[in-house]
Amino acid sequence: MSVDLLLKIAGLGILVAVLNQVLSKAGRDDQAMMVTITGLVIVLMIVAKEISSLFGSVKTMFGL
Repeated sequence: MSVDLLLKIAGLGILVAVLNQVLSKAGRDDQAMMVTITGLVIVLMIVAKEISSLFGSVKTMFGL
C-alpha cells in the first residue's frame, strides 16, 4: 500500500467533512448527508479496487 493511496483517502475525508459542516450550518442537512454517503461510496470503491489487486497478486503467487 502506497502513501499516495492514504493521502487520497485522507484528502477526500477532509473535503467531505468540510462540505458536510458547511452544508449543515446552511441548513441543508439532506445534501450534507448525501455528500457524506457519496464520499463513503467513493472510498469503498477505491478500497475494493485495492483488495481486488491484492487477490490478483495472491492468485498469481500461488498459481491458482
